[in-house]
Amino acid sequence: MQAARMASSVGRQLLRLGGVSSRPTALLGQPQPGPARRPYAGVAAQAAVHKPDSHSSDASTREKPAKTESKSFAVGIFKGQLTTDQVFPYPSVLNEEQTQFLKELVGPVSRFFEEVNDPAKNDTLEVVEETTLQGLKELGAFGLQVPSELGGVGLCNTQYARLVEIVGMHDLAVGITLGAHQSIGFKGILLFGTKAQKEKYLPKLASGETMAAFCLTEPSSGSDAASIRTSAVPSPCGKYYTLNGSKLWIRQSASHFPFAQSQASLLPVLHVLNAPSFFHSNGGLADIFTVFAKTPVTDPATGAVKEKITAFVVERGFGGVTHGPPEKKMGIKASNTAEVFFDGVRVPSENVLGEVGSGFKVAMHILNNGRFGMAAALAGTMRGIIAKAVDHAANRTQFGEKIHNFGLIQEKLARMVMLQYVTESMAYMVSANMDQGSTDFQIEAAISKIFGSEAAWKVTDECIQIMGGMGFMKEPGVERVLRDLRIFRIFEGTNDILRLFVALQGCMDKGKELSGLGSALKNPFGNAGLLLGEAGKQLRRRAGLGSGLSLNGIVHPELSQSGELVSSQGSRRTCVRGYSRRPLSLARFPLLQAVQALEQFATVVEAKLIKHKKGIVNEQFLLQRLADGAIDLYAMVVVLSRASRSLSEGHSTAQHEKMLCDTWCIEAAARIRESMATLQSDPQQQKLYRNFKSISKALVERGGVVTSNPIGF
Repeated sequence: MQAARMASSVGRQLLRLGGVSSRPTALLGQPQPGPARRPYAGVAAQAAVHKPDSHSSDASTREKPAKTESKSFAVGIFKGQLTTDQVFPYPSVLNEEQTQFLKELVGPVSRFFEEVNDPAKNDTLEVVEETTLQGLKELGAFGLQVPSELGGVGLCNTQYARLVEIVGMHDLAVGITLGAHQSIGFKGILLFGTKAQKEKYLPKLASGETMAAFCLTEPSSGSDAASIRTSAVPSPCGKYYTLNGSKLWIRQSASHFPFAQSQASLLPVLHVLNAPSFFHSNGGLADIFTVFAKTPVTDPATGAVKEKITAFVVERGFGGVTHGPPEKKMGIKASNTAEVFFDGVRVPSENVLGEVGSGFKVAMHILNNGRFGMAAALAGTMRGIIAKAVDHAANRTQFGEKIHNFGLIQEKLARMVMLQYVTESMAYMVSANMDQGSTDFQIEAAISKIFGSEAAWKVTDECIQIMGGMGFMKEPGVERVLRDLRIFRIFEGTNDILRLFVALQGCMDKGKELSGLGSALKNPFGNAGLLLGEAGKQLRRRAGLGSGLSLNGIVHPELSQSGELVSSQGSRRTCVRGYSRRPLSLARFPLLQAVQALEQFATVVEAKLIKHKKGIVNEQFLLQRLADGAIDLYAMVVVLSRASRSLSEGHSTAQHEKMLCDTWCIEAAARIRESMATLQSDPQQQKLYRNFKSISKALVERGGVVTSNPIGF
């Protein structure tokens, strides 16, 4: 699943695709996002913020009805917009009844993993013990989001995230088994199943009587899902399809912590994800499979027949379904991973999931709908690992001192907990957005997967470093967690591919905006408002004055250091009590850092789109760096939002969260400034890209390292 396998055509498809969004999974009766709330702003400031643009053109408005603007913060940053609807205030979506029900579940689930499940034994046996599986079934853990009327627990996304966090804290292999089953294994039935399909399959799946698996990846496809070879040929009578093919890496159901993208906007990235499956989680355990296969589809307009992907619900009992032996893996050893084969399987036509030919969209919805669970699980993993590191640091004595008193250890612990705080903040932000009915969160969900999987690896690696030789031993269990974590940067969309998705999806939306400006130039008088507004933004940015973006009144005053701070509005030379009239220090103001970092990022995005146009799909060196900037920006805003809520509500940890937020924003803003400045004006950057290509080409041609040993043989 190498990023290099992604053909440029995939990128072009991404840029062409519109923002079709994922279906909301659990609506809690929350109000839909409206204008950004500014709880820390006065009435006058509120009025100023929401005042209509004085440059707006009535003629322009009459010409074209206004399109629905995306509420996604991540989409907005690529366009230089500060879209706060889905990020401020930090969402609290559970009502009193849901909160109480969740509290009643957290205790028993936590005790079960502390007292019953044995992760070390599972790892040694390379199978989840039957007593553990039976206990999980009794807890209802196999049907957490299945409606109660169909035998499930009926949790919303935020409730589900909280329980997944507990699982991730104790045993990732069990998490994979559960997630492969419900997060993607039978999620398609929940999202797209007919009433008859739901009633037939969900009760037994929710009880754990039957297990599910998600079958997409194949031996020849890897990250390129478009190359699926598994086929489903309709019978002449139209009553069934004959399914033939194999699927790889079937983790009982695909993977616990789902990889997901927005249904339509990710359609092409499915190519980059998992395809004709082969080795699937739960592949050797599952009775029910969500299978994706190519089917002939007739275009009603032209009569032409094309092969399109269709999703099917396949029962092992149909016959012709077999699996290979369990794969031997580096980590998550207790989860079942096996290749699954389909040989002449007759699948009833009523088992088509969704519409014939819409399998790509089905797969994307499934994956996008579950990705937040990975960030939640890994936030739990980090919480557990940090506890081990702190315990060791607090009790280990060296040179006459407890090692937690040494600066190097203090910095490690601080950075570890910052990564956990950011990941957890992302996970519950995305889950709450989904529960509120938001449909445009695919970039944020991808970011949470990338960030969480890399943060958890870093935190666990640093824990081993703090523990020294003891961390390298099996008994503490940290080495097992590190092995388990390695797969998270690979499955459910490799982080390399997801970075391309984040950048390309964001650039696509900005590209549409630039295209609209090009069209407006053809009728300048009819679009005067649009053109004047854009020209004003450009002039302010080039003059170093900013474009008027502000988080004042949204972020808690303690996070801006002063209620008088004007952020990027007007001149950067702002007088703040206690400081002389000089440029504000970015290191002192996380609010200003976030806004100015966003403006720098948007300026570079626009410049690169104008330079490369559609050819930007081939600029993977550039896209990776843009994605990293977007990840840092989203991380900044989620911690600003969460810390603001804690300060506003007077949480006991509020000042600690403020330190985490301030520290993260200082460093993230510095990374963005440096990276964007390099992309914008460093002439050596292109030389670096050329060198990377040439070095790589030489390695491939040589079949390995080109240079000889220093001593000559």
